[in-house]
Amino acid sequence: MKELPDHIYGPVQQLSEQGEQLVDNDQLEKAKQKYIEALKLLPLPHADWEAATWLYAAMGDVHYYLGNFEDMMKSFANAVQCPGGLGNPFIHLRLGQAFYELGFIEKAADELSRAYMGAGEEIFAEEDPKYISFLATKIYMKKMKAS
Repeated sequence: MKELPDHIYGPVQQLSEQGEQLVDNDQLEKAKQKYIEALKLLPLPHADWEAATWLYAAMGDVHYYLGNFEDMMKSFANAVQCPGGLGNPFIHLRLGQAFYELGFIEKAADELSRAYMGAGEEIFAEEDPKYISFLATKIYMKKMKAS
């Protein structure tokens, strides 16, 4: 995997951290703008860079909190095509949630299954229970025993 030169990585990292702080302060639109600004610093094609993975995921998460499921789906669809995106349980979780909210039930089941297979039931712990309940209607889920 190619590494970003320091003169690009530094500003991208800084903008990303600013975006995270804005998310923490519920300034979601401003956070999204920081992530877009950071993404614009990456050389093309963006899909070559690991930084694009977390920037697209961060933007998608902002769209999740804003209820913009179409844009959320687009952001996470981009993230899954970047280094480390395919197989990342969080990315598959959010992509599945976007598909669910947009009515693409089979795609939602596929992506939520990938999240479940990658991270287990705990990835759903802080999410709306409707997603794990939906998934339980689509796949067999082994219940884990408490120790």
